[in-house]
Amino acid sequence: MAIVRVGDWLSLEDLVAVARSGAKVELADEAVERIRRGRAVVLAHLADERPHYGINTGFGALAEVPISLEDLAALQLNLIRSHAAGVGAPLPIDDVRAAMLLRAQVLATGHAGVRPVVAQRMIDLLNAGIHPVIPSRGSVGASGDLAPLAHLALVLIGEGSARVGDEVLPGGEALRRAGLEPLVLEPKEGLALVNGTQVLTGVGALALADAEHLAVAADVVGSMTLEAVLGTPDAFDARVVEARPHPGQIASGAALRGLLADSQIRESHRGGQHHKVQDPYSIRCMPQVHGAARDAMAWIRGVIQIEMNSATDNPLVFQDGAILSGGNFHGEPVAIALDLLAIATAELGAISERRVEHLLNPSLSEGLPPFLAFHSGLCSGLMIAQVTAAALVSENKILAHPASVDSIPSSANREDHVSMGMTAALKARQIVDNVRLVLAIEALCAAAGIDLRAPRLPGLGVRAAHAVVREDVPPVTGDRPISPDVEALDRRLRRGGGLVEAAVAASGPA
Repeated sequence: MAIVRVGDWLSLEDLVAVARSGAKVELADEAVERIRRGRAVVLAHLADERPHYGINTGFGALAEVPISLEDLAALQLNLIRSHAAGVGAPLPIDDVRAAMLLRAQVLATGHAGVRPVVAQRMIDLLNAGIHPVIPSRGSVGASGDLAPLAHLALVLIGEGSARVGDEVLPGGEALRRAGLEPLVLEPKEGLALVNGTQVLTGVGALALADAEHLAVAADVVGSMTLEAVLGTPDAFDARVVEARPHPGQIASGAALRGLLADSQIRESHRGGQHHKVQDPYSIRCMPQVHGAARDAMAWIRGVIQIEMNSATDNPLVFQDGAILSGGNFHGEPVAIALDLLAIATAELGAISERRVEHLLNPSLSEGLPPFLAFHSGLCSGLMIAQVTAAALVSENKILAHPASVDSIPSSANREDHVSMGMTAALKARQIVDNVRLVLAIEALCAAAGIDLRAPRLPGLGVRAAHAVVREDVPPVTGDRPISPDVEALDRRLRRGGGLVEAAVAASGPA
């Protein structure tokens, strides 16, 4: 696995590699030089006796309070301690690692004005597997993720708590075991550790990576349903799809054609009594709906990757000697993007649930037994699977309400408009998890329908997907608890879980 270099341009794939695959991280030589030049600017300003926000003044509404030279180090330490006010369940380790990588990247821009050791120590923690315990609630997404980042910074100074393997240790003990010394913060460095959008961006970036995978999974699972209900792929004809040339629609249409290629099921009902001129929208319009989600995610990826490589500190230090206060910590660009991610992903689940209804409702399923039960009446089959899908989809409707349209003033009204970007990130992540479960339910139902079309085989990609389902989930021949089946397919629909990968390998890139 390639080493990820902090200070170079980071991609979403780099972030996923560090956050989830444990890719090693190093500080680029060019970044070290940028950091040194930025630090020199801060040191030059310490002696000019002028107020510089957060260096020799208080913070937020206390920005006009001057701080004496002998108290500058204490100012930074007090900032970290006082701002560690988060609450709620801790963030998962992959989210924490994403935030750590992105905070190191901000420091590597040279605009933060810290010493190189501050960025290096963050990287040391990543490589040593020391993960600060960061409560998930407490950020309003402007002035950055102050509380979550303060909890991250506590471990750097030997305080707070960190997860190391299966243990949660005091921060100082975690450093000691790794042979690392706690940082002693110097002027500007505490502020440079807590000002920015790195937690909300890290959480959102991982949610986006998962959502992009679900956009492909939706084509795979939707094509399984089409085969089970004897649908027609004619609506995915390239001439139709390309007459409205949205890139996502074109990509989804091409993927569906590949997944359904060489289908014996399709040929068996072409022109016969089950031949359909038009399928219901949830089947016929998959390229349009799935494609719209793909296009939204492509735009969101651009926003996220810009943010990952941006200077979001305040004040910002420049190589020409200036130290300027601004608002790059405001999370609005990412908050709006993540609200769109929530909406786009929720739609993948909404249309999937409607396809589940077509599989289970005997008036819609083209000869399949009610609820796919082998002994209808005596057995309920997969009846409640649709109820569960409906519950998840309705929850998503609530969660898809934009967080970024909300704001609440803080810090004595100095911070009078905020983005609620962390809320947007957490909501988007929950919707992604919910939609994966909805698609797992659809895959479960569609596989049962395909079984009932045997010995006719589905298209090449669908055939491969169905085979993966049957590796973990036996055919439904009588009533049984189906939660384990859904959980197994949820795992299979994750990145690297095998279902999507097998279908794409059999049918071509999606």
